[in-house]
Amino acid sequence: MDKIRKPKNIFVQGAISPDKIAHSIANHSSKTDIGGHSIFLGQIRADQKEGGNVIGIEYTAYEEMALEKAFEIREAIFAKYPLTCMHIYHSLGEVKTGELCLFVFTSSKHRKAAMDACDELVERIKTELPIWGKEILDTDAHVWKVNT
Repeated sequence: MDKIRKPKNIFVQGAISPDKIAHSIANHSSKTDIGGHSIFLGQIRADQKEGGNVIGIEYTAYEEMALEKAFEIREAIFAKYPLTCMHIYHSLGEVKTGELCLFVFTSSKHRKAAMDACDELVERIKTELPIWGKEILDTDAHVWKVNT
């Protein structure tokens, strides 16, 4: 019988804490059918812009649509790769430079599936989810971020 998956809330208010990441990793030590994990951590850069230096990003989202799309992406990735589990966390609100705003964690019996799934998942999150970042500059100005 297939496991029924339900949409999960991927959003975290503010930065994603190192404790949350460590706890997520530690929770997998009892799962002895996993042979490999792949982790992506997105961090806010202190980019220099024409109007000033980036000191943070304020994330907003069309939450209901983003959660539905994240669920679709999640299901497609589970169908494509033999994963044991997958976790996605994305920040909403303000995240300062140096802090983490995206945590993607995939696990599988063998490393290649975990690595390939993680890479594809990150690309799809960045291009398909209705999440916007407003870069906050040290000059009190802001610039809407364009994902690349």
